[in-house]
Amino acid sequence: MTSPLRLGWIGCGTHANEMLLPQVTRHDVVLQAICDISPDNLASTGRRYGVAPENQLSDWHALLARSDIDAVGLAMGPRQHHEVGLAAIARGLPLFIEKPPAATSRQAQELADAAKARGVPVVVGFMKRYSTANRIAANVIHTPEFGETASFLGQYMTAPTYFAGDVDYTGFYLHHCVHYFDLIPHLMGEVAIVGARRHELEPGKLLLHVDFRFRNGGIGTLVMGTHQSRGTPMEWWQVMGDHRRVEVRNLHEVRYFRSPPFKVSRPDASLVDSEDTLVWEPNFTVAANEDHKGYHAILGDFVRAARGETLDFPDAAAGARALALLEQAIASAEADAHR
Repeated sequence: MTSPLRLGWIGCGTHANEMLLPQVTRHDVVLQAICDISPDNLASTGRRYGVAPENQLSDWHALLARSDIDAVGLAMGPRQHHEVGLAAIARGLPLFIEKPPAATSRQAQELADAAKARGVPVVVGFMKRYSTANRIAANVIHTPEFGETASFLGQYMTAPTYFAGDVDYTGFYLHHCVHYFDLIPHLMGEVAIVGARRHELEPGKLLLHVDFRFRNGGIGTLVMGTHQSRGTPMEWWQVMGDHRRVEVRNLHEVRYFRSPPFKVSRPDASLVDSEDTLVWEPNFTVAANEDHKGYHAILGDFVRAARGETLDFPDAAAGARALALLEQAIASAEADAHR
C-alpha cells in the first residue's frame, strides 16, 4: 500500500465537504480523484482540496477503473451506496461508506456478504461509536467492574424543518434513526426483540418510543422524533447496571455514577476515587484541532483498515444489522398507528 494512501472519493456534496473530507485529509492520505454528477460540486471540491481538473470525474465507473487508487470513500445516497459499493468491493478496494450503507437491510447484507467473500474492509460511517464521550462511556460499560448491562434509556431528536417535504419520514429513518440502531447494540449487546409506538402530532412531526429486549435480559427505551428545535440539545442516553450507571449528555459530557455512601452525617466526608461520581467533558479552550463528534476517529480507522490493520470498526455486517432493527421498529410503529 502506498504512502500516503491514494484515495478516490465519490460524492462531493455539503456533507462530504463539511464533515468527511476535512477529517480524512488530516490523515496520511492524498485525494487522488473525486467524482460527482454536479460540475459545481466537482469544481469547488477540487479547488478546496487541490484536485487537478483531469482528476475530477462525473462517472464513478471511471474512478473505480483507475489504477492509481488504493481505497474509496462514498458519500452519496443509500441506493447509490449499494450499487457503487458492490462494484468497489469487486475490484478489491477498501471502502468507507457513509451511513446508511444501503436503502434496505437486504441490500446491506449483500454488501456484507460480498465484503466477507472478497476479504475487503468496509467501514460504515457510524461515527457515534467514535464520539469522544460515547467512546469513554462505552469503555466504562464494557469493563468487568461495570458488570451486566440492565437498562438503556435515550433520546435522539431533530426538527421537522430538517426533512421538509419528506412526508414518509424516510430521510429521518435512514439518515438519523439508523445511528442508534447501531449504537445501542454496541453498548448493550445483541437485541432479541424490538418494537415501537408511534404518535404523529401533525404531518412532519413524528414521535416514536422504541422498546428493546436484549439477549442478556436487559431492557431499553429510545425516544426519537422530528418535533423538537435543533437549537436545543438533541441527544442524551444512559446505561444502567447494578448500582452503576453511565450518562452521556449533549454528546460531550460523561457522568459515571457508582454506589457512594451517604455523606450528610459523616464528619470525614470527602470525595473518594473508587466510589464517587466521575464527570468528564472536553476542554474546548485547548489549542488543538479536535473532533469530538467522531468523524476524524472513524476515518482514521478506515485509513488504517485500508492499510491492512486488523481493527474493531462498524463494518458492513453492522450496517445490515442496524438497518434490520430499524425496519423492525418501523413496521412495529406502522402497526401501532393502525390499531
